[in-house]
Amino acid sequence: MASSRLLAALLVAVACLAPLASATEWMVGDDGGWRAKFNQTGWADGKTFRVGDTLMFMYPKENHTVVQVSNKADFAACNLNANAVDRWDTGNDVVTLDKPGKAWFFCSVPTHCDNGMKLVIDVEDAAPVPTPAAAPAPGWWF
Repeated sequence: MASSRLLAALLVAVACLAPLASATEWMVGDDGGWRAKFNQTGWADGKTFRVGDTLMFMYPKENHTVVQVSNKADFAACNLNANAVDRWDTGNDVVTLDKPGKAWFFCSVPTHCDNGMKLVIDVEDAAPVPTPAAAPAPGWWF
């Protein structure tokens, strides 16, 4: 009886950890980091971003920023006066993707966005968590 409770607790623990294990940490720009003319690199091409993933923006904090805006128009226009979803300026910024849909980012230093320091990605729902198999009936393994 105690063994079946332990097995059930273990299955619950594994099910709870599965979403955490499936999240991906993305270093934006890979080794080049967040930089000028970023949108010309094709960095996001072929990548699948999911809710729960994190984007790590690395850059010299005295030179750049990261701003997330909520719509395509502000992104396309590099609208520095837009109501930002969020702003970061530490040079070592970690952004958790918390909802599906488009996510738009750019550098708010004047002219940087206009010169291509911007990123748009599609964020998908979190990967489905496999349903753990039902615990065997107690005593079947005796």
